[in-house]
Amino acid sequence: MDPLCKAIEATRAHIKERFASDTTGHDWWHIWRVRNSAVFIAREEGADVDIVELATLLHDIADWKFHDGDEAAGPRVAGEWLSPFGLSDETVAAVVDIVGQVSFKGAGVETRPSTLEGQCVQDADRLDALGAVGISRVFAYGGHVGQPIHDPDANPSMHDTFEQYKASRTTSINHFHEKLLLLTERMNTASGRRLAAERHRFMVAFLERFELEWSFGT
Repeated sequence: MDPLCKAIEATRAHIKERFASDTTGHDWWHIWRVRNSAVFIAREEGADVDIVELATLLHDIADWKFHDGDEAAGPRVAGEWLSPFGLSDETVAAVVDIVGQVSFKGAGVETRPSTLEGQCVQDADRLDALGAVGISRVFAYGGHVGQPIHDPDANPSMHDTFEQYKASRTTSINHFHEKLLLLTERMNTASGRRLAAERHRFMVAFLERFELEWSFGT
């Protein structure tokens, strides 16, 4: 087995075990769905599928949200994990760069990855934040961090910097406005935009229904 295939196989097993019991919405099945979407988009867009798959499997290996806001943690841990597999320096650098570039960092922060492979991974990760699955993940994460479902007196904040975004406290409903409703227009690839469109419409319909039920009798 060549080093890249060996790395992908070992990484898949490692990540599946490591994230099997996660309850924040960043569990193994999130990673697996993102992997499947990313590989599909990569094939549609002509990207390197192996780089995309490996980067997708590692994209949440040390998410800054769970590492004291350290945005360097993910790339660092990904690089450490890949070092024993005998991969080329170019391959490791490509994967590590993607891990460092995939995250959303605030409404006013430009986060377009520098490579087509990174763009495919980011689009796939964002797809999993949309639609019915995305809605479910919002409330799973909100419960984990103890944020309210909704506060009609709290307005969404469109953060200008990553520091503002990291430091903010929000509600689950405001998170839709601060991030999720922005993602479809920020998809990098034609495939990503096409896949996101229906999920976006479903999410908008959910928010309209939520507001109707929340406001009942007021």
